[in-house]
Amino acid sequence: MMSDPEGIRKLEAILAADVAGYSRLMQEDDEATVATLESYRGVFREKIQAHRGRVVDMAGDSVLAVFDAATGAVRAAFEVQVAVAERNEALPEARRMRFRVGVNLGEVIERRDGTVYGDGVNIAARLESLADAGGICVSGTVYDHVEGKSPVAFKFAGEHAVKNIAKPVRTYHAAIDIGRESSRVPAPTQTDVERALQPPDEPSIAVLPFANLSGKPEDEPFTDGMTETLITDLSRLNNLFVIARNSTFTYKGKPVDVRRVGEELGVRYVLEGSLQRIGTRLRVNAQLIEAQTGRHLWAERYDRTLADIFDIQDDLAQRIVTELDVKLLKGEQARTWRKSTRNPQAYDLFLTGQHHYKRFNREDMAIAQALFQESLDLDPKFSMGMVYLGWTHAIQGRSGWSPDPEDSYFKALALGREAAEADPTLADAANLLSGVLLWRGNHAEAVAAADKALALNPNQADILGWCGFVLAVNGRAEEAASLVQRALRRNPFPPDWYFNALGASLLFSYRVEEALSAYRKCVDRLPDLLPGQLGLTVAYVVAGKPEQATAQVRQALRINPKITAEDNSWVRGIGGLEERASAIEALRQAGLK
Repeated sequence: MMSDPEGIRKLEAILAADVAGYSRLMQEDDEATVATLESYRGVFREKIQAHRGRVVDMAGDSVLAVFDAATGAVRAAFEVQVAVAERNEALPEARRMRFRVGVNLGEVIERRDGTVYGDGVNIAARLESLADAGGICVSGTVYDHVEGKSPVAFKFAGEHAVKNIAKPVRTYHAAIDIGRESSRVPAPTQTDVERALQPPDEPSIAVLPFANLSGKPEDEPFTDGMTETLITDLSRLNNLFVIARNSTFTYKGKPVDVRRVGEELGVRYVLEGSLQRIGTRLRVNAQLIEAQTGRHLWAERYDRTLADIFDIQDDLAQRIVTELDVKLLKGEQARTWRKSTRNPQAYDLFLTGQHHYKRFNREDMAIAQALFQESLDLDPKFSMGMVYLGWTHAIQGRSGWSPDPEDSYFKALALGREAAEADPTLADAANLLSGVLLWRGNHAEAVAAADKALALNPNQADILGWCGFVLAVNGRAEEAASLVQRALRRNPFPPDWYFNALGASLLFSYRVEEALSAYRKCVDRLPDLLPGQLGLTVAYVVAGKPEQATAQVRQALRINPKITAEDNSWVRGIGGLEERASAIEALRQAGLK
């Protein structure tokens, strides 16, 4: 323990909690909300003290406490959620109060007055925001201490960046089902996970993120690009089951047990490797491992120039296909390993552009757009560069980041068509076109583009998920539900937008209760996604829950106060006249003008 001018530094377990949807509850009935909150604060005090913790603060709807041991913090969090869920049963659904709880183990600075602050507290607060409503999210440091010592099972939930913290934080969600009416889909039990993720009959593989051995942050996009290109190439093979990038990258930057990876992702083989860039030289190591036994099937080392990166990728893909005895269809190999570009500089700029693109905010999208354009200036025939440049324009138009959305859509369409002409086998080009056409209201053309994308690549998870959404709102909902489920199997730790696609496919298949669960998960993770909010509103109306539907409309209007029942992005995407009319009527019943 070190002394500090402002307090004492110590290692403690930190519990942070707040109320999900607190603003809505206060707006609807502030007196009842305050009374319920005060009652539930008593639950927190009781459970925290019972497990040798100390309440630091209970300002507003938040709770902050510290514990000597991580096991005590987790047990207190679990018992709080159970007790709160039991008390909620006596309240109307619209008045139930659900807490999100985050638990971290880290260093804090404790002042003489008992307050605490520091990185340990900041991380706990971030975990709280990632937790399910009615759930618990813990850091990797907590998980490492409580594994096998806690009545709560946990499921890995990926790594997340925390402001002012250098390294991403490993996160785990408690695999518990507290309260049947939780605003999120309950976390699966271990038995559910094992049953859902049995390896498929065909050869299956997860390509783990290659390690960046150069130690230079600027080389991260290039190293990640090595992994992503292999995943993309392999996913184009009809007879190979490939786990998507979003799921494999949850293992980035930490020691990996390939047996556990095989169990969590449901695959028989794992590829791992490293890359080091020294000037214009490249050193690449890769090894293919049988997940169940941990047996190494082969290992390769390459010491080449930067210009040889494409040959290295081709060779690795071919070695994998040979080892796994994957039968290629006619012309499949040529289509798979024909690169969009053979220009290393254009490729490097493209990878850096992807790094910014994935941050998905206004500033980084503009940077990505400039980098993609620069890569195309170096290689005007770079088809994947065209696709991603097109997506930046489309997203700017869709998100209100463009002064002229229609011009942005026009540019995106032109780039999608140019990419498709440059490479008629490129599913990503057709996928881009399906998105832009849907957002413009060209339903028949959007469906045709989605069908083409699926025909060209029926295995890539993001294509399955997006095309599932397009088909769901255009009269093919049951087929769409199957596509999204396939996407989720290939991407067990999916991006949050998958649950919007799943919700739409279930809603239009009249599987309303399942749609509610999917949409709740979507809006809890993406509270500013308007289609998710409107989809959930309609699902509440169809399920006969008018109070919840009315409350959901308020959330939609918070995002965009100008929308009406007829004029909004979700309704515009619905192709069937009868389905669109029904959706508009449901939104009006919920109170949207």
